[in-house]
Amino acid sequence: MMHSMHGKKACAPRAGHGPAQVITAGTILLASSLGGISAACAQPAKSPYPSMAPIEQYLSKAPADEIALARSAAPPAISADADVLVLGSHGYEAAVKGKNGFVCFVERSWANHIDNDEFWNPKMRAPNCYNAAAVRSVLPPYLKRTEWVLAGVPKQELVERTKAALASKAFANPEPGSLSYMMSAQGHLNDAAGHWHPHVMLFVPGSAAASWGANLPGSPILAQEGDDTDPVTVFFIPVRAWSDGTPGPELK
Repeated sequence: MMHSMHGKKACAPRAGHGPAQVITAGTILLASSLGGISAACAQPAKSPYPSMAPIEQYLSKAPADEIALARSAAPPAISADADVLVLGSHGYEAAVKGKNGFVCFVERSWANHIDNDEFWNPKMRAPNCYNAAAVRSVLPPYLKRTEWVLAGVPKQELVERTKAALASKAFANPEPGSLSYMMSAQGHLNDAAGHWHPHVMLFVPGSAAASWGANLPGSPILAQEGDDTDPVTVFFIPVRAWSDGTPGPELK
């Protein structure tokens, strides 16, 4: 929702530590993505990405490349039959029609919280594959934010439009069972973590981390709670392997 948007100001994720800031999409306005949890939280004196780069830097060189990257978000048994979206100059466009209710796409940096230092990072590529519940409830806010960003809407107006959409219920709560696969070894979630760990994400309205036992010592579940502009808890559950079957890094 706008994980997606996932989360608050990013603490960069790293392999081998506890809860990590990852994105997501949608991970998106409410949740994204991908576009974040605890980690090395020292903030740089100045963001390396103070403003939007030329639009060409956010676009893929060829639609086929973006389709392949989007599908790498989930195992082929899921992604091969999914719809695929590709980013164009005005928003996401349907590139492949699937048949299983999933939608795969590649999040860009504006899936982050608006205060994230990498909000304009043109290198971010966060492959996601949403199930049908997330497609209906988590994906639309991210798609709408993408349209706003590409139309040149400034950050403060993004905040105002988001709050208005939440108040009017144009941006809905995540449906029960909303889930995303983020298992691509080719993604770039942020400059500190690269592709981080293969994981799945669950989207839940409100503040629910404590009731799930997330972020506690020894718990396999990480969580990021939102705020008044993205009132969604995103749960991150690391898994053993990337979507191509190769082992992921050990999460210590």
